[in-house]
Amino acid sequence: MLDAAILAARQTLSPPFRAVLLKSLGLTVLLLVVGWFALQALADSLLTLPNATANSIAHIVAGLGAAFGLLFLVTPVTAAVAGLFLDDVAEIVERTHYPSEAPGTELPLMRSVFLSVRFALVVLGLNLLLLVLLFLPGVNLVAWLGVNGYLLGREYFSLAALRFRGEAEATALRRRYRLPVFIGGVLVAGIAVIPLANLLTPLFATAFFVHLHKKIAAREAKRLENQGGGARLAP
Repeated sequence: MLDAAILAARQTLSPPFRAVLLKSLGLTVLLLVVGWFALQALADSLLTLPNATANSIAHIVAGLGAAFGLLFLVTPVTAAVAGLFLDDVAEIVERTHYPSEAPGTELPLMRSVFLSVRFALVVLGLNLLLLVLLFLPGVNLVAWLGVNGYLLGREYFSLAALRFRGEAEATALRRRYRLPVFIGGVLVAGIAVIPLANLLTPLFATAFFVHLHKKIAAREAKRLENQGGGARLAP
């Protein structure tokens, strides 16, 4: 898993990724800016205090709250963006590191958009629920990493796997290797909380899980081959 993370980190800023990187960063920043303005507009519409001083203070606090709220938007936004650019990134990774293997098949556009939006909404909803743990230092971080690690691992691995297999088979493979998928998700979630680095999360996570899926697929093929060999050798 460590080598997959190193390969993904190196490739994220490599020249072949440059065009995808610019598009991904641009869309991520645009969505976050729109999210901030939406949060600010919502706060302004709710704050109508009669006292001018109190109203000004409340708006300043609301602005800070909107900025804080962006922390909860980063993960779902990057997840949604990743779904839109996954095939571009996966194709580069497969062509660069696995040239002798058959390339994956792109997901249909509408299917990709649907999966991205659905996942972003799930992540946003669960992160809002985690706000109840805001005043429990330590516990909130562990809970956040656990929940987002599970969700990110599940989604990114599934998207990478769906390029090579059907949905039922991809789900079965993910469940069989749930521990490495979860650990990979926690790694991505950890990067998602680092300022500026979190903007690169979609590309890094996609490249990382393409590598991880390749390794798991090879391990699974070997396991099935050994099982088949054992069956043939059995009397």
